[in-house]
Amino acid sequence: MRLFEQDHVYSKQMKPKADERAVVQGSCYRFTVLTSQLIRMEYAADGVFEDRPTQVVWNRAFDVPDFRVIEDEHELQIITDHVHLYYTKGPFAPNTLYVDVKGNFSTYYSRYTFNGPKRTLKGTARTLDHVDGAVELDEGIVSKQGYAVIDDSTSFIMTDDRFVEPRRKDVHDLYYFGYGHEYRRALRDFYQLTGPTPLLPRKALGNWWSRYWRYDETEYKALMRRFKTEDIPFSVSVIDMDWHVTDIPEEYGSGWTGYSWNRNLFPDPKGFLKWLKEEHLLVTLNLHPADGVRAFEDQYESMAEAMGVDPATGNRIPFDFSNKRFIQAYFEQMHHPHEADGVDFWWIDWQQGSTSKMEGLDPLWMLNHYHAVDIARDGNRPLIFSRYAGPGSHRYPIGFSGDTLISWASLAFQPYFTATASNIGYGWWSHDIGGHYRGAKDDELAARWVAFGVFSPIMRLHSTFSIFNGKEPWRFGLEAERSMQSFLRLRHQLIPYLYTMNWRNHMEATPLILPMYYEHPDEDAAYDVPNEYYFGSELIVAPIVEPMNKALHVAASNVWLPKGDWFDFFTGHRYAGDKSVRVFRGIDEQAVFAKAGAIIPMAPHHSGRNDTANPDELEVLIFPGASNTFTLYEDNGTDRSYETGAYAETTFTLDWEARRLDIRLSGDATVLPEGRTMTLLVRGVKAEGAYKQETQTLRLELGEVDRDMTVELPVDLTSNDHRLDRLYRFLDRAEISYDLKDRLYQMSAAKTRLEAWLFDLHALELERDLQDAIMELMLD
Repeated sequence: MRLFEQDHVYSKQMKPKADERAVVQGSCYRFTVLTSQLIRMEYAADGVFEDRPTQVVWNRAFDVPDFRVIEDEHELQIITDHVHLYYTKGPFAPNTLYVDVKGNFSTYYSRYTFNGPKRTLKGTARTLDHVDGAVELDEGIVSKQGYAVIDDSTSFIMTDDRFVEPRRKDVHDLYYFGYGHEYRRALRDFYQLTGPTPLLPRKALGNWWSRYWRYDETEYKALMRRFKTEDIPFSVSVIDMDWHVTDIPEEYGSGWTGYSWNRNLFPDPKGFLKWLKEEHLLVTLNLHPADGVRAFEDQYESMAEAMGVDPATGNRIPFDFSNKRFIQAYFEQMHHPHEADGVDFWWIDWQQGSTSKMEGLDPLWMLNHYHAVDIARDGNRPLIFSRYAGPGSHRYPIGFSGDTLISWASLAFQPYFTATASNIGYGWWSHDIGGHYRGAKDDELAARWVAFGVFSPIMRLHSTFSIFNGKEPWRFGLEAERSMQSFLRLRHQLIPYLYTMNWRNHMEATPLILPMYYEHPDEDAAYDVPNEYYFGSELIVAPIVEPMNKALHVAASNVWLPKGDWFDFFTGHRYAGDKSVRVFRGIDEQAVFAKAGAIIPMAPHHSGRNDTANPDELEVLIFPGASNTFTLYEDNGTDRSYETGAYAETTFTLDWEARRLDIRLSGDATVLPEGRTMTLLVRGVKAEGAYKQETQTLRLELGEVDRDMTVELPVDLTSNDHRLDRLYRFLDRAEISYDLKDRLYQMSAAKTRLEAWLFDLHALELERDLQDAIMELMLD
């Protein structure tokens, strides 16, 4: 496909012309009421306005909402059900343009004035390169004060020939979001305005192996075989920059940029890629395109001819993404041959800078957009791996957050950073799990980072070029190694759930990870737990991001549990909600909570397999306490045939009061494995039969399920009768005096009245972690 000559995967999303009935226009201003909460505000002294798509905004064809206009010669008011806009005709200024959000908000804090203060809940940042801890975030589109604004005045125009051109100067083009606390609605309309997030290939949701290391083919294959021996699954192979020739003559400059396989390391690249595919791995190669194409490259001659350069001169062909001819040749000559050999997508790394020949044009955005367009030819899904390039970047997953330092401060910032990115629609961040460079080896930190990574959007291990700095679990102490192995296996078990959330993100504008205030916008506590987030529709995660109490062998996380019952994902321990609690977890645990009624489809772990396909055995984890419905989504996981209906849905409807689960299949069953069997794991219950006390789980094997069915659930809600067992295991490991252990255990075993027990516990004047850990274990 010629990149600039045919419609591409994003073309049908571009409906940039608004309905004329939504427009209020004067000689130098134009307001477009896209929804009752979203208004486009434009000013141009010459009265010429823009109706083409931009880098950020692709669709303005919204249904026209009801609104009123009050106007005279000097003033204009636009009134909708949700906002009230005031404009004194003339250039936009703080004293001529302001908008109020209607509802229970104060005028002072909920009034937007042109160029006024920004009070959003933030968005994300371009990169975490060289960051040790927190970094300042850009603005998002949701705010506790009820409004936010995107300034689109300087983003480039998408032209009819599928290229870009700069905006005219001295114009204002703003999008006002007045959604109050309707954060989900704001995000939904933001996606409609800018385009949806593509559906990721299924393999992208498994574990990624990545390391900046000068591998050769033999070493790399041996490593992959070792992972299989260790029973650690992977689904994506990331090969850093040393796949290509880096030792080049001085006359050519540095070796960061390269497109030709280093055949000293990989003598048979096509065979090597074929071997990785047989191991069920997607493959991505690293790019640093800043230095263009130089004469030592295998494809130099064809590239030179495509660019009209005499190959005999050996002249460098500069990197120039403001040049359509270069872009076309860049893909056709330098990338397509590798893709034909088996490369699935590209890691677009730094080095190309932030400026280009076209003033104001960000080459990172250009690379992201055109790489996504190009890789999606022939029915593929858009897939890149690159840094964030501003609002609208959610259309080009997956995000590479950069080279973070190895430190507890880096880990502690990443849950907040990841969740908050949803405020600008950016849902697929991939971090250097374990940290990239510097720092010191810390077994506990490595294990905690992996436990977070499994409950983050993309699980990618990574490290810098050091013989000592690798993230292979066997490099760490036994406890850390076992923890890392267990969590990496869990990631692949979660793929059915994750892939359904992938579909939800694509179709329903809901990222996998959301800050707590999305579900609870009027609860002050939801804003006070920045590191806690919803992980899909069924789970809450509050990652452990601080070192453990060495004497107690556990670390704490501050958790706010909303109203209702919540269950520890791993043990089934029930917690009463509507409260904040410090929870404590060992190095092999993570703070993950399932809502009452949660339904989580999973794949069983199969030893020594990387396969991430729709499983022929399905394990459905169910939690008690409330009725719920969950629809599992499945397709072939690779191409875009789902757009024409090639997908299946399995709907699980839990009627808790009746203790019944209905299972209904619909859609295209050809995408499902034949003879699929299903097992229910009902956790957090009391039951007879195939029951595991340690996790309070009843196992119900349903056998082959190829039809609708109803299952009776002979269970009752847990009363946490295993409290003393949990307390014993905790105290047995704790490095405290035996007398204190005995006293604490006996006092808890004899507990008759809660108030008296709490007073006795307090009277012991225990160290805070010990007291809080015991209270978590013994209380609901």
